[in-house]
Amino acid sequence: MTLVELRKKIEAKTAIIGVVGLGYVGLAVACKFAGAGFPVLGLERQPEKVTLINDGILPMKGNEPGMPELLAAIRSDGRLSATTDPAALQEADVILVAVETPVAAGAKSPNYEALKSALTTISEAMQPGALVIIESTIAPGTMAEIVRPLLEEVSGLAVNKRFYLGHCPERVMPGRLLKNLSTMSRVCGGNTPETAQVMAALYRHIVQADLDLASCATAEMVKTTENAYRDVQIAFANEIALICEMVGADVWEVRELVNKSPQRDLHMPGAGVGGHCIPKDPWLLVHSTTGKGAPPSLIPTARQLNDNMPLHMADLLVDALFEVGYPIRGAKVAVLGYAYLENTDDVRNSPSERLINRLQKLGAHVVVHDPYVAEYQGDLHAMLQDADAIIVMVAHQHYKTLNLADIKPYLSHPILIDGRRVFEPGVARQAGFVFRGVGRGEPGSR
Repeated sequence: MTLVELRKKIEAKTAIIGVVGLGYVGLAVACKFAGAGFPVLGLERQPEKVTLINDGILPMKGNEPGMPELLAAIRSDGRLSATTDPAALQEADVILVAVETPVAAGAKSPNYEALKSALTTISEAMQPGALVIIESTIAPGTMAEIVRPLLEEVSGLAVNKRFYLGHCPERVMPGRLLKNLSTMSRVCGGNTPETAQVMAALYRHIVQADLDLASCATAEMVKTTENAYRDVQIAFANEIALICEMVGADVWEVRELVNKSPQRDLHMPGAGVGGHCIPKDPWLLVHSTTGKGAPPSLIPTARQLNDNMPLHMADLLVDALFEVGYPIRGAKVAVLGYAYLENTDDVRNSPSERLINRLQKLGAHVVVHDPYVAEYQGDLHAMLQDADAIIVMVAHQHYKTLNLADIKPYLSHPILIDGRRVFEPGVARQAGFVFRGVGRGEPGSR
């Protein structure tokens, strides 16, 4: 099949789309294309997830507007089917890869085990003329150094002659998956300009924003750069918050006033950066420079600062306990929120995990609550019974509606550490709490 023939099938919505990996990104993409009228095959390793999807049940527990209804509709119409059988990809005209691409914890280098496994599976099953698009975020150079060679070697097919290749990195966030897919621009990085054009014709069916044509290398750079940019900006906001604590200023007031100046966008500080993208994509970008000159310094420094924010939450707790004359060792600490993002069940690279580990090393007894994470669901008030302190790590709506006066009687010590600006200092203190918050400097603390 030629690119011209493939484009005609795409325009007629008769092209069969295979999606490898039905996680947060892959399932949303599969649903969008099926909702646009394409026949979609989803390949997923977890049988229990396949069963739920084929039953029209959303496997993720967070709030994903429109997703449950869309999944139920496209399953009812038969436009989406999920399977664990790689042979299904033999029918696909377009294969989208949406598997995780983490970094190794110690070396901060890419761990492409899942990606290589997916590529091998695709190579063994894809039909000649198929278009393979990597949506996973990858280090610059990965398409040329890993993806293309592996696909050609295992399949025995030559790129641009017997199959086509591109990179269109996703730009989505849990809790906004369908909206992001529709409204966020995409970079269609093709192995050739003609491939990029066909990619744009495909994504135009689900994207109402710009579709920019580029090379694979440019697409790799754009995605890793934009997430590294966010990480650096958040780190700057966190550093300003730490300075505010030292000098007795409120970072939220500072932020509001700074952002009144043109072309200023001071980001929001907080208790740590989580999720699948920002904690690891800067390392993918840094990795691409290995052996090619002086290593970057700003990006790793920002990454370290953001990684240390959960540890700073523990420091704030120790300080508050000292104020009431109570030690951290043996204290019962209630951590509110384990997901990395409000109103979702996504726990990837959770800042709360880092905090909990630190508190346990300090000798605290830690209890955790999260209304969206199955392991930590339960009665919040029962969990708070006899707690010596509360640490808010996630701004779930469930916590924003809490009445501090109502929960104070459950606590042994009314101490509140807020890492997400869920509560205002004045309100907390009026309710009788000893309060600490990220960036909330005490007047007169210079």
